[in-house]
Amino acid sequence: MSIKRLRLDLSYDGTDFHGWAAQPGLRTVQGEVEAALALAAREEVATTVAGRTDAGVHARHQVCHVDVSDQAWAKLAPRGGATQEAAALSIARRLNKILAGRYGERARSRGLSAAGGTCDVRIYGVAVVDGSFDARFSALGRRYAYRVSDRPDPLARWDRLWVDEPLDEAAMNEAAAPLLGRHNFLGYCRPREGATTIRTLRTLRATREGGAVVFRVEADAFCHSMVRSLVGALLLVGAGARGTDYPERILRSRSRSEAAPIAPAHGLTLEGVDYPAPEQWAKRARQARARRDTCCAGEG
Repeated sequence: MSIKRLRLDLSYDGTDFHGWAAQPGLRTVQGEVEAALALAAREEVATTVAGRTDAGVHARHQVCHVDVSDQAWAKLAPRGGATQEAAALSIARRLNKILAGRYGERARSRGLSAAGGTCDVRIYGVAVVDGSFDARFSALGRRYAYRVSDRPDPLARWDRLWVDEPLDEAAMNEAAAPLLGRHNFLGYCRPREGATTIRTLRTLRATREGGAVVFRVEADAFCHSMVRSLVGALLLVGAGARGTDYPERILRSRSRSEAAPIAPAHGLTLEGVDYPAPEQWAKRARQARARRDTCCAGEG
């Protein structure tokens, strides 16, 4: 029996989800996607995601992969002699129809209305990929945006934090500069047992875009609550409650007792996941796994 690996590119509004990871009795993005796949394939499947997002966090571009058997592929793919590309397009349409149907049923059961065909999770790409592709470990980096409105707009309230005081972007960017590079971000993470808090932060800057201040954050990977903690510290600087040396002092402390405040989840959006060329997928996955193992053994 052969196995096909599918890459799924998707986006979602995290407002009504209890995060990505499946949890018994709770509505999660993984739970919805795997339920749609299982219904279409007539067998249970398990997804591997580029990065798990917390409850309330959104994604403009998330990536996961799933392995399906020949029998499942036969159920998922359209009948006839379609190419893999045509089959993948058909699968995306079918999964989105299932997701929209489940979303509509949920809304109606709560006495709410949902526009036909809409849903809070959307799969916009399905591709058959080589088995060397790993949505998590083949990734080169992740890009996030955290949006804060100091001039609140009621039409843009679900994906941004509202604040009353104006924010000083220059001060926040000055405070962010020393955090760039490879560091132990223990003061900015909720560490998981056996996991490292060492990361390489490539981008951390605040820019004004329309009526919002947008924090653009990019790293090779992020530990739990890292982006929201970085933003939480910078917001105190931007509001004038802390000096520009405050974020660096948290970094240097490497202490949970000096941990940064965590900004609310709903302002955070995963904007994208970056991958190397296909011939580099396996090498990148090996490097990522080895780096995590080395870090955990020495500084976990």
